[in-house]
Amino acid sequence: MTENSACTSLTEEVALPTNQLRRSLRLKDGVALTISNVVGVGIFTTPAIIASLIPNPTAMLGVWIVGGLLAMAGAMSYAELARAFPRAGGEYIYLARVFGPAAGFLSGWTSLIAGFSGAVAASSVGLMAYVGEYFPQFASTRALWSFHFYLGSLTITPRALAASAIILGFGTLHVFSLGKVKIVQNSLALLIAGMILIFCFCGFTFGHGSWAHFNLSDKSFGGMNWVLALIPVMFTYSGWNAAAYMSEELHDVKQTIGPVLFIGTILVVVLYALLNCLYLYAVPHERMSSAINVGDMTAQALFGVGNNNFVTPALIVALMGSISAMTLAGPRVYFAMARDGAFIRALSRTSKRFGTPALAIALQALWSVVLVMSGEFEQILLYTGFAIMLSSGFAVAGLFVIRWKELLRSSTARIRMLIPAVFVLSCMAIVFNAILQAPKTALVGVALIAAGVPIFMLSRRANASGAVSDKEIGAGETIE
Repeated sequence: MTENSACTSLTEEVALPTNQLRRSLRLKDGVALTISNVVGVGIFTTPAIIASLIPNPTAMLGVWIVGGLLAMAGAMSYAELARAFPRAGGEYIYLARVFGPAAGFLSGWTSLIAGFSGAVAASSVGLMAYVGEYFPQFASTRALWSFHFYLGSLTITPRALAASAIILGFGTLHVFSLGKVKIVQNSLALLIAGMILIFCFCGFTFGHGSWAHFNLSDKSFGGMNWVLALIPVMFTYSGWNAAAYMSEELHDVKQTIGPVLFIGTILVVVLYALLNCLYLYAVPHERMSSAINVGDMTAQALFGVGNNNFVTPALIVALMGSISAMTLAGPRVYFAMARDGAFIRALSRTSKRFGTPALAIALQALWSVVLVMSGEFEQILLYTGFAIMLSSGFAVAGLFVIRWKELLRSSTARIRMLIPAVFVLSCMAIVFNAILQAPKTALVGVALIAAGVPIFMLSRRANASGAVSDKEIGAGETIE
């Protein structure tokens, strides 16, 4: 090993300027991030909702494939956006560059208050609920201490303490060792994918199921059922864009980001299709529609065993991978906002030794802990769920703005934009349906998002002369 290669391999010892992130992620790291961020509790529970809306086994599988194709359309659109704007931040960067700083900030603000922080809180509490099947003391909701104040209350329970410890533990790891984070992330992604594949292989090979369950049903359903079913399906696929938040840290991002998003998303689509086929093989469609957890019911039907044998361990692994992935991706949004002068300036600082956005990671971890203690994470996710889909839709719509002149003069360009157009229209349909179904909930969500406007205005005023341009950031340092 040469002296130079020895130096560059010691990623924890290389000092970088602030406002820069290391290019330390490769194809396998991005793919693992995608798998970990997508595969979670939803694929074990959502199929029951789909079965109740689509009373036809073949059509039910079709909805999952359509959802997967929409996720693929989004992934390919995000790859183009990441090539156009190869910086950290995901939707924040795309919206800020195309529609203006305020649009980008509101997207990033939603990610902070709910999109990532709320999801981390929910996943951590869910993780403790499943761990509690083996260690009940970690799942106890007995109040140890409660503090009430004007806007709400904070309650400390054993489950809240354990969930907070998980959040802070992952946060600490992500601050001090990106190299170890990659090992953990890749291992968790490989483990959950392997567990699903083994479950499917054993189920189809040795399980007590029947292909007769795939026979067509004579029950009718309308086109609106498809639209309604696509909503939970798309939320189950959400997270396919995780690597876009990290694009600044990918080696040769313009060449790598497309394969990362494509491979990661297509692997998830394959895993989801296999699992849904296994569910139908194990359980008749009508029984599936009444299940609380289809994974539990499938394990019982195939092998005569309870969920502790497979489903619970798989959920624990999936939730740990999801928490780690969101701890990796989310803080890059707040880091990018601060670097642009749209948020608290200190959040744009990276650790000189570790090259990580330490303060941004700490902010998300602490806010997630507050949400755990307050118990409001479910409500805040419910209120802002439509806005998360809205951000993705508008981000992809930015491609039409970027390529407007090309679209006017080239029919080939217009054909190529059909896939982004389908994704944008699907997002808008889901958003409008969510608003129509629960207008009061959406209104509260709008109020929560609008609460970020004063913070944006104050941050812009305070940082008026301190924004960092693309040229100042440069290419970053490549670390092996």
